[in-house]
Amino acid sequence: MLVLALDTATPAVTAGVVELTPDSLPRLLAERVTVNSKAHGELLTPHLQAALAEAGHTLADLDAIVCGSGPGPFTGLRVGLVTAAALGQALNRPVYPVPTPDAIALDAATGRPLLVATDARRKEVYWAAYDAAGRRTDGPHVDRPADLVGKLPAVSDAAGEGAEIYADVLNLPVVQARYPSPVSLVAVAAEELLAGARPAALTPLYLRRPDAVEPVGRKRVTKA
Repeated sequence: MLVLALDTATPAVTAGVVELTPDSLPRLLAERVTVNSKAHGELLTPHLQAALAEAGHTLADLDAIVCGSGPGPFTGLRVGLVTAAALGQALNRPVYPVPTPDAIALDAATGRPLLVATDARRKEVYWAAYDAAGRRTDGPHVDRPADLVGKLPAVSDAAGEGAEIYADVLNLPVVQARYPSPVSLVAVAAEELLAGARPAALTPLYLRRPDAVEPVGRKRVTKA
């Protein structure tokens, strides 16, 4: 299978082309990754086009699309999900959502209980916990790092940009896996992809209400 992997749930604008077969691990053919939290909309499509070109393929060659579903900030996260949904519809290809921390946990691969924490801004982190086999046991949630310490399950290591930023608060050894890779995104969904399973709904994990709210009443206008 030829799979396009996308993620915009973190500051990394990630696109990659991955080959998936039943008897081997996912194999990266090409990728483009730029860390710029303000350029998801500008860079994602050029990145996926460049990755496809480097891999020697076109959009028509794809068998499926995998997209990180967050959690992540609203503006960046929706870029990846909308792009994946649009491509899936235009190409008539299935689109599989993958929780972004699950992919980072695979990249970390410590073999010990793990915390994945990404930067949620506002001095908070998005986090999820994993057992030694890489299975998610809690989360994803959003919390201040100091509050997380009081409720954190037993873990031995931490990964993700949030874990690096707040290492002094979390007080855990940090594994160098800041953002999800295309290979790990595909690996999380590999069983479903190979089985041809129907994808879950492409639902973003925002975890927060949007900052913008509808006005509760009409503003009164009077003449000066």
